[in-house]
Parts: sequence; structure tokens; C-alpha cells
Amino acid sequence: MTTDHSQDDNPLFMRRIRSFVLRQGHLSKGQERALAEYGPQFLIPYTAAPLDLATAFGRSAPTVLEIGFGMGTATAQIAAGGPQTNYLGVEVHTPGVGSLLKLAGEQQLTNLRIVQHDAVEVLENMLQPGTLAGVHIFFPDPWHKKRHHKRRLIQPALVALLASRIAPGGYLHLATDWEDYAIQMLAVLSAEPRLENTADGYAPRPDYRPLTKFEQRGIRLGHGVWDIVFRVRAG
Repeated sequence: MTTDHSQDDNPLFMRRIRSFVLRQGHLSKGQERALAEYGPQFLIPYTAAPLDLATAFGRSAPTVLEIGFGMGTATAQIAAGGPQTNYLGVEVHTPGVGSLLKLAGEQQLTNLRIVQHDAVEVLENMLQPGTLAGVHIFFPDPWHKKRHHKRRLIQPALVALLASRIAPGGYLHLATDWEDYAIQMLAVLSAEPRLENTADGYAPRPDYRPLTKFEQRGIRLGHGVWDIVFRVRAG
């Protein structure tokens, strides 16, 4: 029996085969407090209407979207190191949202906002074309079993959608520690006509992306990490 992949490039199809599995997760007391105390300041409710980024952040500045920030440690470091830039984090898992809220509140990262929702729907409905300066997707779930590769986040439909939301000259930065996913990522981005590679293949890790503890351990053990940075073509 053959499988019809004609729907793979359809964003509506992407919403049925999601790249994440919602887990209940355990909320620590600190995360619970952060949700209550800092949620009103940093959380943006999902709506099916375009988001005015200047209003959401209280200022006009270049905005970088991060999809799937995990527990938010790297996100907080990036936001702290780039006060001239607005950072919008999108994550579905509540413990991660609570963790980043705690960091944002403690450090008063006024250039950070969070949407707890499916990133595809946020991109389709809340973010208008050409409004982002960049997008970060660091260490997305590799779905390493071959039969699960269709669940991987980096697919042609999403990359086309991302390219439409990034302003000309803006960038898309991916990172993974799974080589076969890195190969797929590079192929998918290279096939998107609106994007051009900033490197000859994989890119050196940009200074703004901090090394995670997990990544540092992997490097000590000889594991690879691949950064891929493409830019949206002008015109």
C-alpha cells in the first residue's frame, strides 16, 4: 500500500500531525508562583487575530521569535544579552513556560514575551508577513525513529510559512545534535526559494546562542552539534 504525502506541505495537515506531544508535566512551586506572579506581565494570550508587536512589547524594536524554548534558560540568556531586540517565545508545555516566567520576572527581562500555544497557529494567525527580524529553533524533538520523522517540526510547509513572516534580510537559525536531522534541516531550508544560506553548509555557532549544559556534556563526549543559519532574500 502506498502512502499519499500530498498533504505534507499543507499547514492544515501539519496541525493534525503535530511535532509535539502534550505531557502533563510536574509544576514546581516556583513555576506555579511565576505563572501567577509574572504571567500577567509576560504572557500574551493566543488569539486568532494579528498581534501588534509594538503594543505587546510596549516599544518598537526588531522582534525575534523562538519556537519551543524548553525550560527557557538559553532564551533568558539571549534576551538579557540583546536588550535592543524584542524576543517572543512560543512553547506548549506549562513547566517550561513557568520556568521562563520565573527567569524573566527575576531578571526583569522587559524585552521578552511568551505565548503558550501551538507555534504553527501563532505563525498563521498572530504574526503578520514580514514582521520578524529572525526566528530561533534550537534542538527541536528529533523524533529519531524513522516512522516518526513525519512528526519533525522542520518540514517544507513550516519553513515556507516562517520565510513569509521574516522580513527581507532577517534570519532563520536552527540547531540540532542529531546529524540525520541536521541533514534534513539543511535540505529543507536549501529548497526554500526565499532563503539563502549564510554559510557553506553548516554555520559556526553564533555568539548569541549560549551552550546548554546538555550540549557542553555532549561536546565533551565527542557528540556533534549543527547550527544552520539562513537569511531571507531581499526583494
